[in-house]
Amino acid sequence: MIRRQFAIKIFSIFFLICWITFTPTYAGDMGLVDLLSSQLGVTKDQAEGGAGSIFQLAKQNLNVEDFSSIAKAVPGIDQMIGAAPKVEGSSNSLGGISSMMGSNKLGGMADLTSSFEKLGLSGDMVGKFTPIILDYVKNKGGEHAMNLLKGALL
Repeated sequence: MIRRQFAIKIFSIFFLICWITFTPTYAGDMGLVDLLSSQLGVTKDQAEGGAGSIFQLAKQNLNVEDFSSIAKAVPGIDQMIGAAPKVEGSSNSLGGISSMMGSNKLGGMADLTSSFEKLGLSGDMVGKFTPIILDYVKNKGGEHAMNLLKGALL
């Protein structure tokens, strides 16, 4: 009788470990690339490159300390930035005009749209990526990190 109870306990523990290990990941536990891919129906490469393009723009518009607050909240951010397509002539006419007006964000958004197009995504996908990324950063890094990112993009 004692051996049987012991065997049942061992089997229960084994079952619990297997269940925890192989249970599907929920959106709250998903990485950003997987989250973007599943919610927007894009490939993982497109999700990684698109997110990287957004983070690259934020990195250009923030000081090192502020960007590091965002980077702490996003595992793999450097890999995402590395996957972002390179945009030739990023000092395009829009960028030149916007820098004369004192803001580099207009040119940055034009570069962002161009980057998305190189990934095979339409420019309007920037608007679909952004709220998901902002929400992810808020959940992982808090309101302050999300506000820094938002300010760097808008």
